[in-house]
Amino acid sequence: MKQGKIVDMTSGPITPQIIHFTIPLVIGNFCLLTYNAADSIIVGRFIGANALAAVGAASPIMNIVLFLIVGICLGMSVLMGNFFGSGDIAKLKREISTAIIAGGVFTLGIVILGLLFSHAILSLMHTPAEIIDDATLFLRIIFVGMFFTFIYNIYASTLRSMGNSKASLYFLIASALLNVILDLLFVAVLKLGIAGAACATVIAEALSALFCIIYVRKRIPILKYARHEFVFDRLLLRETVNYSSVAAMQQITLHIGKLLVQGAVNPLGIFAIAAFNAVSKIDDFVMIVQQNIAHGTTGFLAQNKGSHSGAYRIRKGFFTGLKLEVIYSLIMGVLIFVFARQFVTLFVGNEGTRVVESGVQYLKIMSFLYLLPGVTNILQGYFRGLGKMKITLNSTFTQIVGRVIAAYLMAPYFGLKGIALACLVGWILMLTYELWVFVHTWRQN
Repeated sequence: MKQGKIVDMTSGPITPQIIHFTIPLVIGNFCLLTYNAADSIIVGRFIGANALAAVGAASPIMNIVLFLIVGICLGMSVLMGNFFGSGDIAKLKREISTAIIAGGVFTLGIVILGLLFSHAILSLMHTPAEIIDDATLFLRIIFVGMFFTFIYNIYASTLRSMGNSKASLYFLIASALLNVILDLLFVAVLKLGIAGAACATVIAEALSALFCIIYVRKRIPILKYARHEFVFDRLLLRETVNYSSVAAMQQITLHIGKLLVQGAVNPLGIFAIAAFNAVSKIDDFVMIVQQNIAHGTTGFLAQNKGSHSGAYRIRKGFFTGLKLEVIYSLIMGVLIFVFARQFVTLFVGNEGTRVVESGVQYLKIMSFLYLLPGVTNILQGYFRGLGKMKITLNSTFTQIVGRVIAAYLMAPYFGLKGIALACLVGWILMLTYELWVFVHTWRQN
């Protein structure tokens, strides 16, 4: 079987390397988002507003766990990129085996806790009584699939740390297509309701994880393990925890903030919850590309930091990522402003008039703000690539505190428009902190 491609980004033209590395990340995460978007669209169309609201109420909790796993794997990938960039393959393999063992045990614990406490957490969020049972059922099924999510992400992070961002893309495309097909089969044809949508997602996640395992075993010879090589390195675990814990905390802080914002939305009623679920999915499609441009820049910087290739390539890589963020954010802002109604209608159809109007008002405001998270994301990508993980945690915490406080103050008076304005408050605070730290960090490199 042909060997899988790995890419050394420590030499050669910079802009094409970042673009070629980033594009598969973008496409892959678009496919990942189709899991949630397909659930919401099909649930909203074939079951109704209450079911859509139930998925919306469950989504922040689901995302906290999902991005906890993503954050752990992201932190590990920075170390992997350093080891690969320095040519230390033996240490890279020990890092991977240690990460799989430790991360797998941790994920199993999270799954058990999620199954036990889903209903209690939804109750604390003031989830309306008429949707809490459906939200709990949906969430518990999703938790079962989180182990597959970890397996996929750890293998995908390994491949990306070695410059291969395409393989995991192909697996996500296959699983996303399967997810949509199963959603339609389970929900529209077999009438399995919200449980059918959740089961479709879990089956698709399992498929993407299986493909990753097979690919690495068959196509990446340097990652083939002899039995004695698959070890648990306690000393390396400490270094891994230092990176992954901060990256995971940064991701968790972000999504706990979204969970608290959902708590500000829930008292507004089922129509507001349904609208917020729809527009959140649209926001995700915009911002996931911004995040992937930052992740692509992080991968580039991590390899170059590991190889000690100098400040020029690091700075040039940062400016390339910044230009991509600005161009993309401006284009998406225009598209969302012009087609806001069509995007919201995609989720609820023309019958949910109150849902559509509320969602359109939210998106009209957000379309003018998307440049701010674009800039903050590339700054975070820069800090992560240099191993300055605590800065990303501090900036995210600053953003979330401002956003949550503003959401609870504004939502009772402005509805979903207040939630959008709360995002503006958070991003201004975040950018202010990041720029101040960036200036000092830039002078040192």
